[in-house]
Amino acid sequence: MVEDEKRLAAGLRNGLEADGFAVDVALNGTDGLWLAKEEPYDAIVLDLMLPEVNGYEICERLREARIWTPILMLTARDGASDEVRALDSGADDYLTKPFAHAVLVARIRALLRRGAPQRPTVLEAGDLRLDPAGHRAWRGANEVELTAREMELLEFLMRRAGEVVSKTEILAHVWDYDFEGDPNIVEVYVGHLRNKVDRPFGRRALETIRGAGYRLDADGG
Repeated sequence: MVEDEKRLAAGLRNGLEADGFAVDVALNGTDGLWLAKEEPYDAIVLDLMLPEVNGYEICERLREARIWTPILMLTARDGASDEVRALDSGADDYLTKPFAHAVLVARIRALLRRGAPQRPTVLEAGDLRLDPAGHRAWRGANEVELTAREMELLEFLMRRAGEVVSKTEILAHVWDYDFEGDPNIVEVYVGHLRNKVDRPFGRRALETIRGAGYRLDADGG
């Protein structure tokens, strides 16, 4: 459990231990991230607003490190955009404070039943492949050189292949939730990707859905 409110953390720990769980507690984001990387936990209960490293960043860093431990985000922030960002950053569930202890226990048990999902090392959409850990991409047998931002955008679209994702979702995940620049930057980078992974190969995998956003053809175009 990563929770910076000491009294709450102590109360939750006592309650969960009474329900049969073994619980480690970190009181800041730095310690929480370190523990999550070093220990093979069955589940992580993670506060959102933490000192040093926030919950969003912890989720993102763990998933980037290919650590798929189920994460329950526990937070006082109850806005829809906060929940969307948490789930998009890698959390598996989201529970707002205040909450009933029985509900927290039930949510944790549900995560434990599901276990850590096996995520593919290499993402595929037709003959388009992406290795996020190795920062490499291919169209068929041809390796495609992408910038770091292009790689992040392509990874996001491939993980949501076949779905329409809005410009707002892309900005929040690939750039930053508080991004204050020109939102048309998404259109610019989608254009860059088309010029690298589609047009040279006669493909149309990256689709613009007018008024809604973008979609990567699940079959790769």
